[in-house]
Amino acid sequence: MANNLATAIIGTGFMGPVHTEALRRLGVQVYGILGSSPEKSRRAAEALGLAKAYSDYNEVLSDEAIQVVHITTPNRFHFEQASQALQAGKHVLCEKPLAMTTQESSALVDLATRCEVAAGVNYNIRYYPLNIEARSRILTGELGAINSIYGSYVQDWLLYPTDYNWRVLAEEGGTLRAVADIGTHWLDLVQTITGLEVASVCANLKTVHPVRQRPEGEIETFSGQVRDIETTESVEIQTDDSGAVLLRFKGGAHGSLWVSQVTSGRKNCLRYEIAGSERAVAWNSEQPNDLWIGHRNQPNEWLMRDPGLVSDAARAFISYPGGHNEGYDDSFKQCFKAFYDYITNGDFSAPATFPTFAEGHKEIVLCEAILRSHKEERWVKV
Repeated sequence: MANNLATAIIGTGFMGPVHTEALRRLGVQVYGILGSSPEKSRRAAEALGLAKAYSDYNEVLSDEAIQVVHITTPNRFHFEQASQALQAGKHVLCEKPLAMTTQESSALVDLATRCEVAAGVNYNIRYYPLNIEARSRILTGELGAINSIYGSYVQDWLLYPTDYNWRVLAEEGGTLRAVADIGTHWLDLVQTITGLEVASVCANLKTVHPVRQRPEGEIETFSGQVRDIETTESVEIQTDDSGAVLLRFKGGAHGSLWVSQVTSGRKNCLRYEIAGSERAVAWNSEQPNDLWIGHRNQPNEWLMRDPGLVSDAARAFISYPGGHNEGYDDSFKQCFKAFYDYITNGDFSAPATFPTFAEGHKEIVLCEAILRSHKEERWVKV
């Protein structure tokens, strides 16, 4: 990992500091940060110990010291900010979803190709070592032919109608919310692990709270803040709180996904079970250092995340010995390491080692199929 690349963070909310911390652990120089106002930039730079608080986006793009831009802003800004950064010759790592529509994401894929820079989307959950181990075992044929893939991604941070964040607004994040915000992580993960692509979907989504109470001032995502809110206004909600999606994969496998941001007690829980003709594997993000391996004719196994027990592919993404647990923040570190190593190697025609804009585009194609299926109450081909 070369440490001669300087990076700017765009966005001061939940993800901005997460990206900053992960990059620093890699030795990447995080030079400055941009918030939605000069004052927010200043406060974030001071809190994070960064040298520069940018006043606007043009100042970031014109800064010749910056080679890489990390975009962690609300979804509606992704297309314009990513486009401008690419045109300015900056490498871009964007939070998901890549854009609001397939028209936007397709244009970004074309632009990134023309600009010959690294352009990635932060599907960090791929980089838990035991997910890489599961992929390795499937690629070597250990599970046999894949028959079924099912699972869920559930949270509770929007359980009450008084829970509010910009993400609940369609104009800020898109018409799909729970599916686009967390469901896409699951969909990207299982397709990456199995190598299978979703061919068609049948979705049933629900807005549990058609009206939410918006307080004065925004509430930070997962802030853990508990405070008295004296003044609120009622806001109509059109985005999904939860939903089920039946899936058919190319090659014949089938499965299902349950997504919810209103499941009490589940703080951030992604689960999958992949069943093959010989074996099965299952994983839970709230216990990320254990992989369940199911057998028919012998005792089932629990595989510990230990560099001495896993494949070479998974070992490359483990930083500590077995029993020294790695978790959520480490998945960002490993995702960013793959991205920055690719930049350092300098061959932008080589196959990418990170989630690309093209893969981000495919997820939005999938989201639009899911939304169409829900509205038309039928199976939709992707």
